[in-house]
Amino acid sequence: MKRPLALSSLLAALLLVAAPSAVAADSPYCGIWWGSLDKASPRSDVTSMTNVRAGRHECFDRLVLDFEGRSGGFSVRYVPAIAGLGLAQPVDLRGGALLEIVVAEPYGPDTQTRYHPASRAELVDVTGWRTFRQVAWVELWESNNTLGLGVRARLPFRVFTLAGPGSGSRLVIDVAHRW
Repeated sequence: MKRPLALSSLLAALLLVAAPSAVAADSPYCGIWWGSLDKASPRSDVTSMTNVRAGRHECFDRLVLDFEGRSGGFSVRYVPAIAGLGLAQPVDLRGGALLEIVVAEPYGPDTQTRYHPASRAELVDVTGWRTFRQVAWVELWESNNTLGLGVRARLPFRVFTLAGPGSGSRLVIDVAHRW
């Protein structure tokens, strides 16, 4: 009779020890539940992009596109190659996965591009960053401004817009360091 009781006690103790680790494995990294599927917003107002910048955070790397007015529509998605609409060859970027970022840009005979990067291949220096590998300006084709973001691997990301500063706005793309 003592053997079944001892065996039951041992089994209960093992379950208690294993339970917290199972719960910890199910909890998300830094509370991130973003996923890696396409994110998009339909076109609304269309305004010119004025700057591209990036920042590092504890749980993710952040890319910010600045606009002179309210940002227009966007599409951000993982793709096998950044091909653009008017390019003969895909753009080669560093990284194990590629995010294609397409934002609406004014188009017409009197339209002036507001953003002129010093280097189209390296919009922001992300050397040594945890997730980002390369940020490149791919093309401006009619009303689509395409950028490429090379990342370490296919990781969760989120996209959202913020108002300001002033009458401008920002499109923010956060890519988690891990799942």
